[in-house]
Amino acid sequence: MPKQAKELKALQVKNLSAPGRHAVGGVNGLCLNITETGARSWILRATVGLKRRHIGLGSFPEVSLAQARDLALDMRRTISTGVDPVVERREQREALAVATKQSTTFEQAFKRFFEEKIEGELRNAKHLKQWQSTLQTYAYPVLGEKAVADIVVEDVLEVLRPIWATKNETASRVRQRIEAVLDWSKAMGLREGENPARWKGNLQQLLPSPNKVQKENRYPAVALDDFATWFRLLRTRDGIAARALEFLTLTAARSGEVRGARWDEIDLQTGIWTVPAERMKAGREHRVPLSTAAVDLLEAMPRMLNCDVVFPSPKNVVMSDMTISAVMRRIQESEVKAGRPGFLDARSRRPAVPHGLRSSFRDWAAERTTYPRDMAEIALAHTVGSEVERAYRRSDMLERRREMMEKWAAFVHGRDERR
Repeated sequence: MPKQAKELKALQVKNLSAPGRHAVGGVNGLCLNITETGARSWILRATVGLKRRHIGLGSFPEVSLAQARDLALDMRRTISTGVDPVVERREQREALAVATKQSTTFEQAFKRFFEEKIEGELRNAKHLKQWQSTLQTYAYPVLGEKAVADIVVEDVLEVLRPIWATKNETASRVRQRIEAVLDWSKAMGLREGENPARWKGNLQQLLPSPNKVQKENRYPAVALDDFATWFRLLRTRDGIAARALEFLTLTAARSGEVRGARWDEIDLQTGIWTVPAERMKAGREHRVPLSTAAVDLLEAMPRMLNCDVVFPSPKNVVMSDMTISAVMRRIQESEVKAGRPGFLDARSRRPAVPHGLRSSFRDWAAERTTYPRDMAEIALAHTVGSEVERAYRRSDMLERRREMMEKWAAFVHGRDERR
């Protein structure tokens, strides 16, 4: 018979410290393994058939001596029935992996993906919120409770088709985000095969091109020939929201950038408004050269006590997007009430909206000036050129853009000074 190890007491086991494998007795083959770093764990040495096995039973002291002996004894009984515990554990892990793969829903996968990757990459709170809100609004009703392993092209199309033509920019982002979640799911072993949300060579063959759809559904803009009249009517309107819309027009900025503008971002002496990266759509700081008209508007604005917001709401906080839109809507309603058509987009014949003013600025730069295309794109804070080109472009054309914004201000005031 093999020599039986001395049965150690709990205190004796606790006092073991030398690296190596220490037999503790009580059950044949039960040892406490101590590594060079001092980590300690239980191991049962046993022969299964013709194979020598070292079976882990947990770490010490999380698993006590008494618990380790009970586990080792149960393992010995299992081996006596002809079952290999190592093989059994492997099969259990594989079965668990299959069960997890089959049961992980899109919503569960997205939450993990969002926590483990997106939150670590994005710093802009608005963009983080958009990731969550777009998928909750559009993807969850169709995909939320569906296992990621089972999602197919038809499921993705069910999400996208209702909004592809009417909200194409949003739909395109939803598609990209679904694709990212499913790519992550595949990398995590939760699904196999091609990504059903991939565009190239896949949905590209089933949905209209975003470029064509977006051209048809872009934000309605004020026609250039009507712009001076519209701007004159805007300037007759009272209220901070009207001044915010006026400033938005003069700077060709986005509504959120204007509504969130703070006095400490603006240098009236140099005429520069520096929008921090966290408030920009592209996540990069953006400098806006202010025309004389824009500076005059700011100098005439009252500064609220204990409020750094340039265009605050009545509660001295950032006003809502709808507040600015309401000013534009009232101008349109007044024109229609007076029997005039108002300010309709030249292509869609829909009433112009605040974001469409950026399109008006872009049309003006392209059609009525000879300024370079890139300059207008930079003014709109659009990404220009490839990553390599952007890496070598050290200037944001600030002073040249200052001249362009002065010309734009002259145009909107009805003084169309051609370059």
